Amino acid sequence: MENRKKTRAEVTHIVSLAEGIYSMWIKEETIASMAVPGQFVSLYSNDGSRLLPRPISICECKPGEGLVRLVFRIAGKGTEEFSGLKPEDTIEVLGPLGNGYHMEGKKVLLFGGGIGIPPMLFLARKLSEQGAEVQTVLGYRGGSLFLKEEFEPYGAVYVATEDGSAGVKGNVIDAAVEQKLNGDAIYACGPTPMLRGIKEYAAKENIPAQISLEEKMACGIGACLACVCQSKEKDAHSNVNNKRICKDGPVFYADEIIL
Repeated sequence: MENRKKTRAEVTHIVSLAEGIYSMWIKEETIASMAVPGQFVSLYSNDGSRLLPRPISICECKPGEGLVRLVFRIAGKGTEEFSGLKPEDTIEVLGPLGNGYHMEGKKVLLFGGGIGIPPMLFLARKLSEQGAEVQTVLGYRGGSLFLKEEFEPYGAVYVATEDGSAGVKGNVIDAAVEQKLNGDAIYACGPTPMLRGIKEYAAKENIPAQISLEEKMACGIGACLACVCQSKEKDAHSNVNNKRICKDGPVFYADEIIL
């Protein structure tokens, strides 16, 4: 982490994917070359009154072009500011941060829910490049199936929607069960109730699962303990049963943590 320094990155492209959800490419060669699936960056507001950065998962990288793609949902004033950026604007960024996925398995199941979908695109591409058979299950509330088509080059894609407007009516586990999906590794990112279901499903099916926790973060480097989760083992830093999501995660093996 000592090597990470805040830099100013240029916005090269920004577009709305769905209501309140934006895709933004920034030019930052170091992050583009170093990042692995599951890591995130901290974006800093250009408004001096907002001191804390916003953690945003890395959706894609193009190392040859020095480009990093961030897909985010407007959740407050900071992300609302980011949505208004234009090409050639600059923004302060720190990254890549956190620990990503350990890419393993020959036939894998990827689960993405809501704004946990974007980081799975980076992972799907990397696993596909390694020769894995990739099966992706995406969960939406309904309406726009943002990013769905971008997963299709990397393997079979299945959809679950809460309102039943597309795919299986229900959640990502419902879709996996209905499609009789199986594999030798599970990867997931999404809201806590979804991850809790994935953990139970993985244990029942005896498949190792890695899950990425979405949580509010403050420092992004493990110093403030604002984003801890409960773990089975004691943390060497705090000597309690906690893991710092930003520093020890955001990716954990499901059996390491208590949800």
